[in-house]
Amino acid sequence: MVQISSKLSQTAKGDGEAAAAAATLLASKGATYQEKKKRHLQCVVTGLMILFGLWLTTTIIIILIIAPYCRERNLLGRHSLPPPSLNQNVPTYSETDTHRLHAYRDWVKNMGKKEIECGIDCLFYSLDAPVEKQTQAPVKPSFTSTKLPSGQCEDVPLSERFDCLPSALPNQEDCVARGCCWKEVLEVPKREKPFPAPRIHQPTHGFSQDVPLNIPFCYYPKDYHGYHFTNLTPSDMGYQGYMSRNSPSGYSGDVGTLYFEVRMETDSRIRIKITDSSQARWETPLPIVPVVNKSSATQTLYKFKARLNDGTFTVSRDSTDQPLFSTEAAAPLTYSDQFLQLSTILPSHFIYGLGEHLDGLLLDTFWTRRVLWNLDQIPEPGKNLYGSHPFYLAMEPSGEAHGVFLLNSNAMDIVLQPLPALTYRVIGGVLDLYVFLGPTPSDVVRQYTEVVGRPFLPPYWSLGYHQCRFGYGSTNRTREVWQRTRDAGIPFDTQWNDIDYMKDHNDFTISSDTYKNLPQLVQDIHKAGMHYVPIFDPGVSASETPGTYPPWDEGLHLGVFVRNHTNQPFIGKVWNPVSTAWPDFTHPLGTYYWSRQMERFHNTLPYDGAWIDMNEPSNFWSGSSKGCLHNNLEHPPFLPAVEGGSLYYHTLCMSAQHHVGNHYNVHNLFGLTEAISTNIALQLVRAKRPFVISRSTFPGQGVYGGHWTGDVWSDWFNMWQSIAGILNFNMFGVPMVGADICGFNGNTTTNLCMRWMQLGAFYPFSRNHNTDDAVDQDPVALGDRVVRGSRKALMQRYTLLPYLYTLFFNTHVTGEPVAQPLFFQFPEDEKTYSVDTQFLWGSALMIVPALREHITKVEAYLPQGMWYDWYGGGMVKNEGEGSYITLPAPYDTIPLLILGGNILPTHVPGNTTLQSRKLGHGLVIAPDKRGEARGQLYWDDGDSLDPVSSQTFSHMLFESESGILRVTCSTRGYTGPLNLRYIMILNVPQNATQVVVADKTALNYDYDTNNKVLKIKELDQPLMQNFTVTWKF
Repeated sequence: MVQISSKLSQTAKGDGEAAAAAATLLASKGATYQEKKKRHLQCVVTGLMILFGLWLTTTIIIILIIAPYCRERNLLGRHSLPPPSLNQNVPTYSETDTHRLHAYRDWVKNMGKKEIECGIDCLFYSLDAPVEKQTQAPVKPSFTSTKLPSGQCEDVPLSERFDCLPSALPNQEDCVARGCCWKEVLEVPKREKPFPAPRIHQPTHGFSQDVPLNIPFCYYPKDYHGYHFTNLTPSDMGYQGYMSRNSPSGYSGDVGTLYFEVRMETDSRIRIKITDSSQARWETPLPIVPVVNKSSATQTLYKFKARLNDGTFTVSRDSTDQPLFSTEAAAPLTYSDQFLQLSTILPSHFIYGLGEHLDGLLLDTFWTRRVLWNLDQIPEPGKNLYGSHPFYLAMEPSGEAHGVFLLNSNAMDIVLQPLPALTYRVIGGVLDLYVFLGPTPSDVVRQYTEVVGRPFLPPYWSLGYHQCRFGYGSTNRTREVWQRTRDAGIPFDTQWNDIDYMKDHNDFTISSDTYKNLPQLVQDIHKAGMHYVPIFDPGVSASETPGTYPPWDEGLHLGVFVRNHTNQPFIGKVWNPVSTAWPDFTHPLGTYYWSRQMERFHNTLPYDGAWIDMNEPSNFWSGSSKGCLHNNLEHPPFLPAVEGGSLYYHTLCMSAQHHVGNHYNVHNLFGLTEAISTNIALQLVRAKRPFVISRSTFPGQGVYGGHWTGDVWSDWFNMWQSIAGILNFNMFGVPMVGADICGFNGNTTTNLCMRWMQLGAFYPFSRNHNTDDAVDQDPVALGDRVVRGSRKALMQRYTLLPYLYTLFFNTHVTGEPVAQPLFFQFPEDEKTYSVDTQFLWGSALMIVPALREHITKVEAYLPQGMWYDWYGGGMVKNEGEGSYITLPAPYDTIPLLILGGNILPTHVPGNTTLQSRKLGHGLVIAPDKRGEARGQLYWDDGDSLDPVSSQTFSHMLFESESGILRVTCSTRGYTGPLNLRYIMILNVPQNATQVVVADKTALNYDYDTNNKVLKIKELDQPLMQNFTVTWKF
């Protein structure tokens, strides 16, 4: 309270008239003065009270509204660069982590059919695994100062400058202190040649132009002294030795002595691992890579050499001497506690992978950067997104291909520069490098998936069309859209629901107000021979009344939640009303806990698959409600260029603790660990083949589930970029992938959705989905044009499902991608290297979507070979060199082409996969210039567990030459009916005079004179027996 005091003036006293007059005058003046002063003080008090009220109101608004708003959006300065001195410096790893990490890895590795059949009570592991012993080495040498010899900074071309001070604000003083060169380049660098894969659309969100990184002001001199080999000797697997450095790198915690190991594991795979020789460091337990103690290499496709004096090494192709991974003339190796750097010279500018990103198929080597750090981020160019895949595939001048995989889960920058060269900058773990020799692109992916794991075999129903949206709002509305899609005759297999089906957005609940009839709808979906998939977020509501919400109660009881630095559950905020906790899926009881929740919920809502979202993990707060600790984990010495400016932007604090280590190391693995637990839970709950679609991914995801590319915008740019997205993930070993058809964010249009439905019909995972504040975009909602285009495209998909299923079997067994860029089949044709507007299913089918509005023709590049139109069967291009062809693309049609030399298994399409499987199979024979063609068909019951290992499948081989088709059933494990209904033979010069099928004359066949197609119809020939088909003229 403000207290105010005043002092009244004394009146004058005097005698006599003069004195009386004076007294009267003074009295009147005194009274006037007192009144004025009193009024003045009242004004002051009123003003102060108003100011105090304004201050108090503003303070309340800031505390209750603005601060939480800013905290959620990371606007309170936490993403700015930390001050030089930190409150704490905590270790990034411990020996306890080593023990637990190995136990978790071994449990995942050994999880099999026996453990699944044992039941939920067997889904845990103990900590009996031994700790691996670390190789001991010589004592670390002391560092000496670095001096710059005169002239060593001269004549370093711009393209050969490797950044010595990767910082947002590099300066000459720090640069020279590192022993590096400083020279500012202010002009924007210019390309010598245009990028061969220019954008056909500009993005409507994010970067609208391709702006290169700045050329480094601070760069390494050519004779910079880093690590050198103190010894390197042959071993049973290859080579082993030690590396030392005598001068500091400029980063704290330099490792003075490194253990260097070369393991020649197979003829086509070499592994190079660089670790701290004196202490354990974090090594990611996932994916489960093969442990090779005895090399199988006899005739290696590679050569390895090292230079002892400067510590550089090279892996080259034996047949051409082409260096594939070479640190010679690249940035020197750096290996400190929280900064690892490794550079290589690339053999060409044609490099692919390093996802997840929205920057096309062919990566630009003109001063660009990929950032790998999983983040809930609307896909936009130049930003780190939901998954991290430190794998790339590169083409060589010879037309051969190789791949490189850095097995590391920590945050990293990967810089590409026009030398061409590539530089990894990683903030933890070890350098564990695999080089795959191919020599074909498909060989590279086979070899990569041999390391990270072969993709899962999906249930047959999951290859059908899926439909969803966020915000149906009720069971009735979901049913209405489900029914109208079926009534329109659109092939359709699986209905989905987003989080609005839940009570208060809490996992494993159903809203009793709007979705109380959801179990009945699911029952009706199943009666129609269809399937149902709901969403599950990893975050569990952490504010429910004890005893009312089992996921929270049981998680607390079992102690399975990710913990904060005080060993209490880490609390953040996602969709739950108040707060959120996250299960630790690496915990010994994590999968047990998760399976209990899924089983209990399945008893209420018998779902068929699981959609796991928000598992980067996403957090509406950046850290906790109070932010994060101020230490070296939250603010590492080097920060990759992550969106938001901090590692904990919209995720957990890096100091949060998982069973196997801190979040700093585990973050990028979170989605994969959830996918593993969900996959296991589904096997246990349904006793059928699991189907999991995850947003966050890491190498090995394809073993346990698929992926969709997240919250893409509804525009032509994102539709086009979705092609690169599905091709990249097929290279990453995650073939079950697709984008949200018609886009997720924003309002689609009739023309866009019509063309996107046609393209999406040929995603391996085909689902239409959008957000809650956009228009309905299921085909019926957008009118007859979209319905007709969707129905026609999906009819082609359903016709081709046996071929697609066979491709998934092939990738499950060999790792070869399902969806492929053109250069995978035509690596000798450099024109295919930059094609990102068309793609292949396997080797046989080319998809050429219309990617611009208001066009009815598309230009396609057709490589060497004979190409046929899918719809009519006529020849589009004869044998010869690759050329560009204009193809008709009416509004209701997506152009499809068959490559000569292939036989495609098909079936008569129904409106569901279940119906289609009953209608019989067909064959489409597309001969090459020699009149020959080959193909295969894999078939099983479509939903049982482990059909390949249990041999409960059938496998047919098809071989054709002029006038004859041979069918050989190599495996007969499938017991259901499997009959051939029709055969279409392309490029037949004239009508046949006789057709014989399995020694019986076929009477029902016809000939298309215009397209030169012979069609043999109304067959009922069992496929699970050997037979021949002949046709004579």
